Amino acid sequence: MQVIWAIGISMIILGFLSRLPYKFLLAIGLFIVLGHNLLDFLEAEPGFKAGFWWDLFHHGSFAIYPIANEHFIAIMYPFVPWTGLMILGYCFGIFFTSNFTSEHRQKILLRFGLSLIGFFIVLRAINIYGDPHPWTTQTNGFNTFLSFIKVHKYPPSLAYMSVMIGIAILALSFLENIQNKITKAFRVFGRTAFFYYILHFYLVHTISMILFFYRGHSLVDAFQAMQSIPFLFSIKGEGYSLGIVYLIWVFVISGLYPLCKWYDSYKTAHKEKWWLSYL
Repeated sequence: MQVIWAIGISMIILGFLSRLPYKFLLAIGLFIVLGHNLLDFLEAEPGFKAGFWWDLFHHGSFAIYPIANEHFIAIMYPFVPWTGLMILGYCFGIFFTSNFTSEHRQKILLRFGLSLIGFFIVLRAINIYGDPHPWTTQTNGFNTFLSFIKVHKYPPSLAYMSVMIGIAILALSFLENIQNKITKAFRVFGRTAFFYYILHFYLVHTISMILFFYRGHSLVDAFQAMQSIPFLFSIKGEGYSLGIVYLIWVFVISGLYPLCKWYDSYKTAHKEKWWLSYL
C-alpha cells in the first residue's frame, strides 16, 4: 500500500507541476536528469551513511525506517530522479500535438532515439560520470560488453535513462504507424500504465507467496524473509530458471490484458471524471 500512496503522491505533484510554463518545466526535468548523478560522488566518500532524506530523494532502494508503534516507512523508489524523468516524459508529449504531422514526428523520434543511444555510448565510454558503477575490462570481449551495458536502475542513472529511453523512442519511431494486434495491445498497456502497475504489483507478489509456501516454507520463514524487504517471499539461494520466469511474465501480462482493455474503454468513455487522469 505504501508503494501505491507514494506513486499517487508523485502523480499529484506532477499534476501541479504540469501547470508551470513549459520551458520552466523542461529546465527542471533536464536539471534533475542530467545532474542527479553528482550525488554519487558524495555517496562514494569513505564513511558516508545514507539517511532518510537521502534515501527518499536519491538512493532509496528498499530502505526501511521504523517509526512509532511497530510501524515503518519503506522507501522503495528514489523520488527525485524518477520524477525528473517523468517531467521530461510529460514535456515529450509536445511532439504528439497538432503542430507535428506523423511523418515529421517519425523523423524526430528516429533522430532523438539514435542521439540518446549515441549519448549513452559516449557517456559510458568516458566512464567518469553518469553511473555510480564504472564498467571494467573483463576476461573476454563479451563479458566486457556486459559490464559496459550494466547500468544502475535504482536510482536510475543518467546512463540507464539514456539507453532505455533511447531504445524506447527508437522503437516508437518504427511502430507508431503500424496497426496490428500487437501494437494495439501495446497501446492498451501504454494508456493504462499506472492501472497495470498496481494490479501487477499485487498479482506478482501473490504468485510469489503461493510458490513460496508450495516449496514447503512456513509462516515463520515468510516473516524472516520479509525482514529486509516487505512482501519478499524469497529465501537467498532459491529461485527458478529464466524460462520459468518468462512463463510467469507472459502469464501476468496476458492475464491482466483484459482488465487493462476494459479500463481503457471505461477511461475513454468517462473523460469527465478528473480522477481517471491520475490512474
